[in-house]
Amino acid sequence: MDDKCIMENLLLTTKGACDLYLHGAVESSDESIRQAFNLALNDTLSMQDTIYKDMAARGWYPPEQASQQKIQSVRQRFTPLS
Repeated sequence: MDDKCIMENLLLTTKGACDLYLHGAVESSDESIRQAFNLALNDTLSMQDTIYKDMAARGWYPPEQASQQKIQSVRQRFTPLS
């Protein structure tokens, strides 16, 4: 397994953890538990950002430029009706 594959696995795992922590925070009815999930989520988001930046710096995660057509499509889909 090469470094790129390891980093991709770390990024996917970290994204999955973010998803779990987000749902834990949203669904928690106890404030102290919600705060614990929020803290874990913020820490994990920071790790995800670090991994992404390292991968992008190595050219392993190049950003994709969205076309104007895609941007306009999303705008129309989320623009509230008057």
